Amino acid sequence: MHIRQKAEENELKILSIYATKSIESKGRDIEEEPCPVRMCFQRDRDRIIHSKAFRRLKHKTQVFFSPQNDHYRTRMTHTLEVSQIARTLSRALGLNEDLTEAIALGHDLGHTPFGHSGERVLNQLMKELGGFRHNEQSLRVVKYIEKLNLTKEVKDGILTHSWGLKPITLEGMVVQLADKIAYLNHDIEDAIESQIITENDLPDDCKKYFTTKRKNRLGKMINDVVENSINKESVKMSEECWFYLNKLRNFMFEKVYLNSQAKEEENKVEGVVRQLFDYYCDFINKNINEKEEIIKRAVCDYIAGMTDRYAVSKYKDLFIPKSSQNKKSDEQIFKLIGIDGIYAR
Repeated sequence: MHIRQKAEENELKILSIYATKSIESKGRDIEEEPCPVRMCFQRDRDRIIHSKAFRRLKHKTQVFFSPQNDHYRTRMTHTLEVSQIARTLSRALGLNEDLTEAIALGHDLGHTPFGHSGERVLNQLMKELGGFRHNEQSLRVVKYIEKLNLTKEVKDGILTHSWGLKPITLEGMVVQLADKIAYLNHDIEDAIESQIITENDLPDDCKKYFTTKRKNRLGKMINDVVENSINKESVKMSEECWFYLNKLRNFMFEKVYLNSQAKEEENKVEGVVRQLFDYYCDFINKNINEKEEIIKRAVCDYIAGMTDRYAVSKYKDLFIPKSSQNKKSDEQIFKLIGIDGIYAR
């Protein structure tokens, strides 16, 4: 008996009746020979970690654009914190940690440079083709751009991690909540670090309910989810904890996300993304004869995959005068034109 088969049998004995078992996976789009050592969701996790899109997360914005302070979160560290919280929840609830981890590590692979500011600009530019949403782009990355051939459960979790969508697995529900818990807590910490807010600025009733210490606030949220979800067919918080979590979230939108020095550079971001988009659409048009919608989709894929620093570097190369330019790296954009399923969103 393979090591994998023994592990699959152990899952059937140990995991909750509501957990997604590896042996019961709905499979991949392209069938593969099973690994003798790793279960299917373990293979998915490994493929995501080894992907180029995952490596680029380390230089993509979480909240603060191109921070010089190395202690601020990036999209990579955000992803790792989501994974850690999600695994803690899954283990406590008897769910499948491998599936949970794979979804968590892959959930933001399609995020743009410059965080949600970059996402909003691409959404406007792609309006005629259905807009742009990072969760859908994350699915495009694993399915079409990097062709990771992941299991259907992982792909579903990646697509539905955004709030308001319904995952088909409890592990997907765990990642939804873990994402919200992670970004709220670490964004508060980063905002305090940057002196945009202080601990005293947090709503008094939220401080009383959670305390001001991040580890205690985080622990209370995680424990509340466990207490309200164990041995149940859904994953959720209590109404009280959910109320205070959302009150903190509204506070962060008012004081940090939409009205702070963290967004002072947002107009510049819009200009960078728009000019890159227009340039590359024109660049492709001059080199090959292709439909406008295919060109726009390829350009969107290309820009969405950029890191903050690469986008700024390309902007400088293209629009700031200097003695010479190197455009060899732009050859990648033509590869995106030929991707099968280019219209999939």
